[in-house]
Amino acid sequence: MFVDSHCHLDRLEWDKLKLELPDVIAKAQQAGVEHLLCVSVSLAEFEAMAELVAPFPMVSVSCGEHPLHQCDALDPELLLSLCQRQDVVAVGETGLDYFYAPDSKKLQQDAFVQHLQVGCQLRKPVIIHTRDARTDTLALMRSEQAYQAGGVLHCFTESWEMAKAALDMGFYISISGIMTFKNAVELREVVKKIPLDALLIETDSPYLAPVPHRGKTNQPAYVADVAAAIAEVKGLSLEQLAQQTTANFYRLFAGIQPKNA
Repeated sequence: MFVDSHCHLDRLEWDKLKLELPDVIAKAQQAGVEHLLCVSVSLAEFEAMAELVAPFPMVSVSCGEHPLHQCDALDPELLLSLCQRQDVVAVGETGLDYFYAPDSKKLQQDAFVQHLQVGCQLRKPVIIHTRDARTDTLALMRSEQAYQAGGVLHCFTESWEMAKAALDMGFYISISGIMTFKNAVELREVVKKIPLDALLIETDSPYLAPVPHRGKTNQPAYVADVAAAIAEVKGLSLEQLAQQTTANFYRLFAGIQPKNA
């Protein structure tokens, strides 16, 4: 059984999918997906997101503000209050994105630090987005002692050196459908090196649909295709890959009970 460790169910394009949320969940289950983590990108939209997925026990939620969704300074008190909720199993999505928003570096850095501090305070793992910001991402993780919270670098597309640095801090690395893209040669080499016990899989749906679904709206069912691609690159059976990444997920997100617990 698979786990989709990072998806955005509140951002699925229903008109393109021509499905409702119960149908998306059912299709994921049919593909062997037993749990989904619906990841927050906006504090303002968190309550609506949590309400949307509340009827589905196989879906858990995180709480945070994506670096590309910040217009103003983050409200740290609101972040802490929401992350204290029992149903919130992780802090984020947070991090740094200098590729799309180089002009808001200071705003992003301040918010990232606040997310890391909340994660450490609550001992909840932090979900980190990083793009074109390797040095600052790692520097802030170190200075804020992010190892106390733990977490994951999600949708990883960076170098092996960055992955190794994060692994040395006890973080996990999550791989999305990007690794199935024709031009993702370097990423596939990185995937080969990531220890199996520190690896997660995700869709990041509705974005980045893996081959053979390129051009379609991504959905959690497609995490099985991500898993198959990783298993091939690492020379593992699909069952081995599924079992280990699922175990890793429940180890990291300890607030979630495994299906067979």
